Amino acid sequence: MQLQAPQPARKWLEKYLSGQSMDYRQIIALFIPILIDQAFIIGLNLVNTAMISSSGMAAVSAVNMVDSLNIFLVNVFVAIATGGTVVVAQYKGSGNDRMVSQATAGSVTSVSLMAVGIGLLLMAFHTPILNLLFGTASADVLDNARIYMIGSSISYLGIAVVQAVCGALRGVGRTRASLMLSLMMNLLYVLLNVVFINLLNMGVLGMTLAVNIARYSGLIFALVYLFKMDTVLRVRVKDLFHVPIEMLRKIMFIGLPFAAEQMFFNGGKLLTQIFIVSMGTYAIATNAIAGSLAMVFQIPASAMSLTIVTVVGQCIGRGDVADARKFIKSFLWLGSASYVLIALILMPMFYPLVSIFSPPKEIIGDLFVVLLVNAIAQIPLWAFSFILPSALRAAGDSRFTSIASMLTMWLFRVVFGYILGIVLGYGVLGVWLAMNCEWAVRGAVFLWRFRGTKWYAHKLI
Repeated sequence: MQLQAPQPARKWLEKYLSGQSMDYRQIIALFIPILIDQAFIIGLNLVNTAMISSSGMAAVSAVNMVDSLNIFLVNVFVAIATGGTVVVAQYKGSGNDRMVSQATAGSVTSVSLMAVGIGLLLMAFHTPILNLLFGTASADVLDNARIYMIGSSISYLGIAVVQAVCGALRGVGRTRASLMLSLMMNLLYVLLNVVFINLLNMGVLGMTLAVNIARYSGLIFALVYLFKMDTVLRVRVKDLFHVPIEMLRKIMFIGLPFAAEQMFFNGGKLLTQIFIVSMGTYAIATNAIAGSLAMVFQIPASAMSLTIVTVVGQCIGRGDVADARKFIKSFLWLGSASYVLIALILMPMFYPLVSIFSPPKEIIGDLFVVLLVNAIAQIPLWAFSFILPSALRAAGDSRFTSIASMLTMWLFRVVFGYILGIVLGYGVLGVWLAMNCEWAVRGAVFLWRFRGTKWYAHKLI
């Protein structure tokens, strides 16, 4: 079924979202499933946070603390999967189907090995890690955090395989298949949380069981689709055990700098989380709930940052830099416009939204201020700070984007966050203001890079 638009809208779409490499119908067909996927993932995360809130603020704080570490570690192998997505997209753009298959196999294999290694290390050293990072938290928070950390570590392989397969599917434009795999895994996660947390009152242990069952079910769904149902990637079981070194090198050329960026970037976020832990359980809960709500504002823009990888990757694979530039500019404007629309819709709904978390009355005022300031800052800053580096990375410019992200994170968000949040006493709001300032600096650096020619000069395939 072809997507149609009214005549004025069609003219605008043809002007800004159509080119030699692809037209607006293809881009919209890529974007819509990713948008639905992001909406479900973030929406379900919101529901899960609300459900665990019924187990008390100690449970919310524990899950939030460990999830800050999970994001730090999971994004390492998600970064490698992104390397696979870029390579798959560029080979798809060049029309080389055999290399698309090899790139997919290389992505699944490398991401799986990394996830197993990281998971085993975290399980082996969970106690010293918790004491080092969150030793100032209360005893009941640490007990819940220990259970959730071990369970999360076990689940890493499941989410890694799903991410690698979904990334490869997005690289060739099969975003509907990627959506279905993601939906099956995440809907199962929520249903199991309802059973284990709400019906059986198992608290953090219930969430741990739910995440493992859901992620390993997702792994099974992904592999069955890849080997039995897929007609584009054409990967066989034996391909996972025989990946050419040259293909792994291409994936790692994008993936390793991005993985290093994710480690340093999320390491900085983890350090700011430690600042917040020292402020007490109410501050941790404020940060957790505000973070969950802020992600709702990011749904359309986050979907664009994933879509642009496929779009730019295929443009560069065809050697069409003009199209890549055109689409990047359009995505940046659309990303900022989406924040205006979402803020106008959601900010008036603040009190009904926040009520699903059953927060203590003492933190509601702080929550509103943090969310309002962040909603305003996202409009001019987020797209340049996140959509633009996704586009540069898809063109092969992974090293520069990673170094820039690491430096701005540590020089601005971490240092400035400590000054505002701890030294000057602005608390959680100070930490979030520092994050907004970091977005501004980061976005300015990427915009300067985009105006030049070096970002598309890399020869990846």
